[in-house]
Amino acid sequence: MKVNFSLYYHPLYSDGLDKTARFPVDRYRMIAEKIRLLDVGKKILIKEPRQAKREEILLVHQQDFVDRFLAGDLSEKEIRRIGLKPWKKEIIDRTLHLVGGALEGLNDLLNGATIAGNMAGGTHHAFRGEGSGYCIFNDIAIAAEIALKTESVNRILVIDLDVHQGDGTAEIFRNDPRVYTVSLHGENNFPFRKKISDFDLGFANGTKDEEYLSQLDQVLKGLINESFDLIFFQAGVDGLDSDSLGLLSLTRAGLKKRNAQIFQFRRKVRKPLLIFMGGGYSKPIEDTVDAFCDLFLGASEEI
Repeated sequence: MKVNFSLYYHPLYSDGLDKTARFPVDRYRMIAEKIRLLDVGKKILIKEPRQAKREEILLVHQQDFVDRFLAGDLSEKEIRRIGLKPWKKEIIDRTLHLVGGALEGLNDLLNGATIAGNMAGGTHHAFRGEGSGYCIFNDIAIAAEIALKTESVNRILVIDLDVHQGDGTAEIFRNDPRVYTVSLHGENNFPFRKKISDFDLGFANGTKDEEYLSQLDQVLKGLINESFDLIFFQAGVDGLDSDSLGLLSLTRAGLKKRNAQIFQFRRKVRKPLLIFMGGGYSKPIEDTVDAFCDLFLGASEEI
């Protein structure tokens, strides 16, 4: 029986954002199109996700914030803090599908898959009562809370390798020993007021592959004997040298090695892995697209 790497994608990931937004709106569509061309072995099964339910989102987020977003009634200040302006009404359905993609991937893992992914998400700047930094609801936290309600999951490892610290996730789980948060990020980058993860490592501007990969290797060695039931990988590619918001100097080859280190760690600990896409703002946009295609094609080789 052929087993595929399930990767969730919805056209609203791109179409639910205004094309004039200060955000690489087209990257999702471009990644999906390129994956279909590059996946010659047909190992990746691209699936359309369901929408997350209100009650699932309320496991993490404050009711007032959730209901006002769903009603299209956030204040201008709240919208400005999130970004993605100008907003289209479709951003509501987009957000629900985006979180739903993470939950569909989680469901695959809970039903025996070793690895699954969402071609969006990793919205780690969202806090319980507000969004921030292009993030509305924290899909990592929502997926974690749902997983922890099952009998098979007692502890989750979140490895966040986006160049921006996963401050929302860190704050949400700051006093929760069931979720161990790890963030490797640019020390001098957004968010400028860092929160406290269980493990934080900040890199100086201009950090290159060798130092980054060496440090990541040491972090993973320190985690090898810990007990976790699931691994969540926030796999932002905004550490690329060409990234307009990154400040690090990682190469495409370096990011492929980074991904390989995570996949090797997963094999060693023999735990399921869920991939959240994270950030990528390279100019040209093709650099971001290529790096994410490398990520998902590499994941498909783990099946």
